[in-house]
Amino acid sequence: MGQLIISVGREFGSGGRVIAEALAKRFGITIYDRHLITEIAQETGLTPKEIEKYNEHPKHLLTSRTVRGLSNSIEDNIADMQFKFLREKAASGESFVVVGRCSETKLKDYEGLVSIFVIADEDAKLRRIMHLYELPEDKARAFKDKKDKKRKRYHNYHCQMHWGDSRLYDLSINSSRLGIDGTVDYLEKYIRARVEAMADKK
Repeated sequence: MGQLIISVGREFGSGGRVIAEALAKRFGITIYDRHLITEIAQETGLTPKEIEKYNEHPKHLLTSRTVRGLSNSIEDNIADMQFKFLREKAASGESFVVVGRCSETKLKDYEGLVSIFVIADEDAKLRRIMHLYELPEDKARAFKDKKDKKRKRYHNYHCQMHWGDSRLYDLSINSSRLGIDGTVDYLEKYIRARVEAMADKK
């Protein structure tokens, strides 16, 4: 198998991260998500908790400025370090799964990229969030809306096309239709078909 990069974007509560982890196991490749934060923390000297505070946040426009291409925004700098880290991994020929981080756009020049966006029905997302975070429905809904708003702002700040736009991804899938395991099974078949198609081109 040649290089395979699986980019997984997701709505909060859709199970996208669990799906990404399962795909990484099935293909025997590394996943970069929380691990990415640890890597960046080691490079910067910041703690993972400090990195997480600014992770996937756009900069504050009123307190940030860019001079000669250099930003004084910690949010910008952390994002740029993550993008650089992913491009270096891709350039090395490594195969991996990456969750979020605008990866469907930042790594689009790599032939081995397969980009996926995971959505789910509203009630399914709420049930999942209520269960995982032990929240009542109203707080789960507010939490979901806050997280998706954050992801949307971050993505749209760093990319030209909008977060969740189906034209950005090879495949958008509703995890409510087949369930998490069924969705992983379907995506595995799709990705293996893509790998075969890429091999046939060579």
